[in-house]
Amino acid sequence: MGFDRTLLPDPPAFYESTGLRLEGRGKWRTTACAFHDGSDSMRINLQTGAFVCMAGCGARGGDVLAYHMALTGMEFVEAAKALGAWRFDGNTAPARPTPLSPRAALEVLKFEAMVVAVAGCNVARGVTLSEPDRTRVLQAAGRINHVAGMFA
Repeated sequence: MGFDRTLLPDPPAFYESTGLRLEGRGKWRTTACAFHDGSDSMRINLQTGAFVCMAGCGARGGDVLAYHMALTGMEFVEAAKALGAWRFDGNTAPARPTPLSPRAALEVLKFEAMVVAVAGCNVARGVTLSEPDRTRVLQAAGRINHVAGMFA
């Protein structure tokens, strides 16, 4: 089971199927940027599927999978399956579903780690944590541990 890059759609066909009109000659073509509605600011590599917005909106990626993920907000595996580039060989059990996507889990970890870091800095400066603050730090540590356990 896993990602097979060779099963990704042909870049010119994929981008045209999304409604983009590719203009110009050579391996890099110009089109509208779907991320900020720029009229002709996106450049697309027809060989690799790489894309980059030249207007500075920050949209960029290395292949059609990265474009599909950015456009739809899908996670890697979900996008690879949607594009037909995910193989299931039947020999391995499917991964157990998690209640959080990897992206959402990182957001939780980022927030809870900040709570712990701020409390740690306060303690290092000699501030005594109040009982509600201590409870919140323990709650943050528990959430971090729980999220880590989901993906271990």
